[in-house]
Amino acid sequence: MKWSLIFFNSLVAILIISCQPSKKMITPYTELKTLTTFPKTDAFLSELLINKDAALDTVLKNPSKYKVQVIYTRVNRDSDNQPSFEHSYFGIDPDQYFYPASTVKFPVALLALQKINELNIPGLDEHATFITGASQPWQTETYNEPSSEDGRPTIAHYIKQILLVSDNEAFNRLYEFLGQQYINNSLHQMGYMETRILHRLQVSLTDDQNRITNPIKFYDTSGKLLYEQPQVQSSLQYNIDTILLGKGFMRNGKLVDKPFDFTIKNKLTLPDLHSMLQSIIFPSSVPQLQRFNLNEQQYKWLYKYMSMKPAESVYPSYDSTYTDAYVKFLMYGGSGSISDPGIRIFNKVGDAYGFLTDAAYIVDFKNGVEFLLSATVYTNENEIFNDDQYEYNTVGFPFMKKLGEVIYEYELNRQKKNIPDLTPFQISYLY
Repeated sequence: MKWSLIFFNSLVAILIISCQPSKKMITPYTELKTLTTFPKTDAFLSELLINKDAALDTVLKNPSKYKVQVIYTRVNRDSDNQPSFEHSYFGIDPDQYFYPASTVKFPVALLALQKINELNIPGLDEHATFITGASQPWQTETYNEPSSEDGRPTIAHYIKQILLVSDNEAFNRLYEFLGQQYINNSLHQMGYMETRILHRLQVSLTDDQNRITNPIKFYDTSGKLLYEQPQVQSSLQYNIDTILLGKGFMRNGKLVDKPFDFTIKNKLTLPDLHSMLQSIIFPSSVPQLQRFNLNEQQYKWLYKYMSMKPAESVYPSYDSTYTDAYVKFLMYGGSGSISDPGIRIFNKVGDAYGFLTDAAYIVDFKNGVEFLLSATVYTNENEIFNDDQYEYNTVGFPFMKKLGEVIYEYELNRQKKNIPDLTPFQISYLY
């Protein structure tokens, strides 16, 4: 493992002294960071998943080929409805790189709310008008947002777009508000030392260009300037081991016969992603160090849009291309309807370069079911990147769908001492 041992050993000592972690306050991040041998696979999870379905066995019986990792968290409630957690793992290895794709939008959305709170400027919140300027010829400006109710771009609207359909431009605007240095320093201070978010999405920019973020301004609805941030250039220093995957990639329509370089691309390990999700769904279950600086209203607002179906949104609104399961990989395979009104999935997905990832809190209100499940799988049979020849539909989505179904069926029949009160997650989705 290439973890920052001095930092983590100090952090462990602090946590032990100040928090006394137990099953009621433990995440995969805290549980796994002291291990020295990976991958981590539990007999319980292997027995639960293997030889249950061909879609699962294709992947789970070839873990090195599919780079599969799974974290499953059982939530147990006491008589006061307070949760404790049992984490189980399959193939977990923080050193096994997977491209996180759009899952990086999740911590960036959380940090955008956090930074607004930290600025603590009267009148400035996530609903203020957010104008993105340009100080470099390769930067893009944003002065309006046609899909919002009144045409104004806001932090809140961008987060809606991210959570509802995983919008890339919305992510880029938040990245530019935060800046590379704030994003990474904040996550590292929370202990997520293996996570790095270094670039915008779906735009081809150099490392130096991604270090420079646009000037921005916030206004209230009367046009009064609330906050102005000039161009910011990151001086973040990162020493990253070389990451080369595959045997070739396409560039300008031609095959380049050498591995694809992921060295300075984004990274978000599955234990970190799962722990971030737990920290939002169950904030009191994690040490203060790992909590994002959000208020109670923001938590509830996040729950709404993490679990909302695209068709339920009015501003922004989406056509039938965006099905209920468009960003629900686990249990639903990323397409089709979610007909059971009692089931809601609070999650964030990512897919790119043959990697599929989903981190989800899945709830069945009718049957008192709740669990956390995160997984990543790699589908690139020919080991060529950027050729659009990935086995998402034949391997990746069927695996994700069946994985969610098997865990759900287990939870449906699992005996619980106390039935959870899930009222805090029952939300009215009317605009």
